[in-house]
Amino acid sequence: MGAFGIIYEDDSILVVDKPPGLLVIPTPKNESHTLTNLLNRELDGRSIQANAHPCHRIDRETSGLILYAKGKKAQQVMMEKFRRHEVKKTYLAFIHGRLNRNSGRIDLPIEHKRSVTKYKVLEQRRDFCVVEVEPMTGRTNQIRIHFKAIGHPLVGERKFAFAKDYGLKFRRAALHSCRIEFAHPLTNRSLVFTSPLPDDMEKFLAAN
Repeated sequence: MGAFGIIYEDDSILVVDKPPGLLVIPTPKNESHTLTNLLNRELDGRSIQANAHPCHRIDRETSGLILYAKGKKAQQVMMEKFRRHEVKKTYLAFIHGRLNRNSGRIDLPIEHKRSVTKYKVLEQRRDFCVVEVEPMTGRTNQIRIHFKAIGHPLVGERKFAFAKDYGLKFRRAALHSCRIEFAHPLTNRSLVFTSPLPDDMEKFLAAN
């Protein structure tokens, strides 16, 4: 597990590039080694008064961009933008097998709530494909659940599929938060941030 990187910071927000394997916030087990705790420790070390609060979640296994607010007020503004679907998040995923269509949408409810995921195949390899994914709704584990539901789970998936059923091995679900686009909570200026594929996914591509 690598270190996190702050790729943007101002008085209201932080955009952080999270390594795989790091929790965003503590689970009921109350782990102290979380991205939120590490981030706040860094801000304290710089004598910054405001606390960093996550505006959305990404899985422990998922790498890539996550947006934090400095202080509760900025967090409320950003969480309202998420609720109104005004934040566009894009992911890169490695999916087992070959999809029938090069682009499409998966519209399947999760826990009785409407859940929609758009996807586009960027590259087809022998046993898997590289897919750009845009969740239109924000359900927990939505991307992982949706691709499993259509018979193409993520490479490395162990929570929603049996890894032993697949020849390709990866140490986590191969999912990376690669782009986030939103209007700044204070200035309303349009902001776009991107993150390159992490080393483990790059190495997997090179080897397969």
